[in-house]
Amino acid sequence: MIDVILPQLGESVSEGTITKWLVKEGDVVAKDQPLLEVATDKADAEVPAPAAGRVARCLVNEGDVVPVKTVVCQLDESVTASAAAAAPAPAPVAVAAAPAPAPVAARPLASPSVRKEALEQGVDLAAVHGSGDHGRITKDDVVRAKTPAMPAPPPARPAQLASMINASGGFVPPIPGTGFGSFKVPQYRPNAGDQVIPFTRRRRITADHMTYSKFSSPHVVTVAEIDLYKASKLREAHKDRYKKEGQSLTMLAFVVVAAAKALRENPQLNARVLDDAYVIFKDVNLGVAVDSPDGLVVPVIRRADELGVRGIVRSIDDVAKRAKSGKITIDDLSGATFSITNPGLKGNLFGGAIINQPNVGILRMGEIQKRVVVVEGPDGEDHMVIHPVMYMALSYDHRIVDGVAANSFLWRVTELLEKADFEV
Repeated sequence: MIDVILPQLGESVSEGTITKWLVKEGDVVAKDQPLLEVATDKADAEVPAPAAGRVARCLVNEGDVVPVKTVVCQLDESVTASAAAAAPAPAPVAVAAAPAPAPVAARPLASPSVRKEALEQGVDLAAVHGSGDHGRITKDDVVRAKTPAMPAPPPARPAQLASMINASGGFVPPIPGTGFGSFKVPQYRPNAGDQVIPFTRRRRITADHMTYSKFSSPHVVTVAEIDLYKASKLREAHKDRYKKEGQSLTMLAFVVVAAAKALRENPQLNARVLDDAYVIFKDVNLGVAVDSPDGLVVPVIRRADELGVRGIVRSIDDVAKRAKSGKITIDDLSGATFSITNPGLKGNLFGGAIINQPNVGILRMGEIQKRVVVVEGPDGEDHMVIHPVMYMALSYDHRIVDGVAANSFLWRVTELLEKADFEV
């Protein structure tokens, strides 16, 4: 017997929905003949026969969602088309009529992403008419099936999240403050000297935002080591002039300029995810994380790629001062297409930041430290020197950003900072 498995249909695909069997048990098939159709979140595909033979057993049903590498059927390779044709037809045998088996309700045809959407919207797929191929249910079908009689649940809080448990075995999200499955969060027991600090409105928004971002976006982090020798020399040569003008020429300004230019050249990072599509923005609007009395805020520098170093310095100084004085506005905080965060002088080596939704990427600066690096001297020989070095981490949303695009963007940021060919 030959086991036919559901193949890996994409780098990030972990399961597929069996949409249609193209053969039945007893059929004799040729090598590479399509056996069944499978739908995934990325694309639809056919699973071919790895060899000629007779279909001995079909192990999954139409509508089943099965993990990759699952055995979906078995082939008897001892029976080929020529052998089947040469074999004498079996004599008819009279058998007693058996009662017909009770019909089994077929599981609705839908991809994993559509099932997740239906779960979130409170839609019963069994009651939805599929408009796709072979009656397959699409996200549009789920949206149409959602009626005023099934209103969207209010913003989830720990006590309400328990109602999201799916009795039919669907995904059950962790419940903040309560637990997940058999794990329960220990109850807090006050001790003398403990300080209970209520969430401010901004802290609650930040907490909910970060939880949503980690839940909805598959984060990937990649890191670059950047030699800032030339950029530091450039800053040292001009920082006093900027200071006399009441402005601060910081390394953050150089990073913002480099990132804006790299985003213009690598627009896949200057985007956001929609329901069944994504949009690449025309404008490069950079959100720059700054501290405020109420916590971290991310004001936006609009059309940052059209500004030089001086324009970026002026914009950063302006939003930072207004954030610290509590005069930042909603307009200042809206419309970012990409974000940059800087932990400051007391930072650390590097860290993977959580994506600022609905962006698909965030660049986190690390601490600048003097390190031994190898450079090529005028004589063509390698030399060990001490230069200021920074590790910079890019977190990106793997739903629409692939590794090639992310690495190309970060490589370009690194190149621009190491060359430091900025007009100041």
